[in-house]
Amino acid sequence: MNSTQRKFKKKVTFSLGLLFIFIVMFGLVSVTGTFAQGSEANPEDAEIKEITPEEAGIAKFGLIAAAVAFGFGAIGAGIAIANVGAAAMGAIGEKPEIAGQALIFVALAEGLVVFGFITALMILGKI
Repeated sequence: MNSTQRKFKKKVTFSLGLLFIFIVMFGLVSVTGTFAQGSEANPEDAEIKEITPEEAGIAKFGLIAAAVAFGFGAIGAGIAIANVGAAAMGAIGEKPEIAGQALIFVALAEGLVVFGFITALMILGKI
């Protein structure tokens, strides 16, 4: 095994180790609230809010609106990335020095799904 392969193996091992540590830390942080409740949390003590049929109808349309906002944003981003990405890869194949500019256009197309996601979150926040 030459030195390049050893360096590559070390980098991959380090990256995987760091990823494993990050996943373990994230898992511990995300379940801390569950274990912190302990024996104090009784299902009988939980308050269940009753909603009226009118509120249920409003919530139903709010959930549909959030799904439509995110769904159309994702579909639009997929179509845009398909077209822009294909054109960008063709342009990079002929002129490799424009790769940075091509990636900017692909990232702009990806921004559509972010706008749809933010809109869906804003709608869900109002429900």
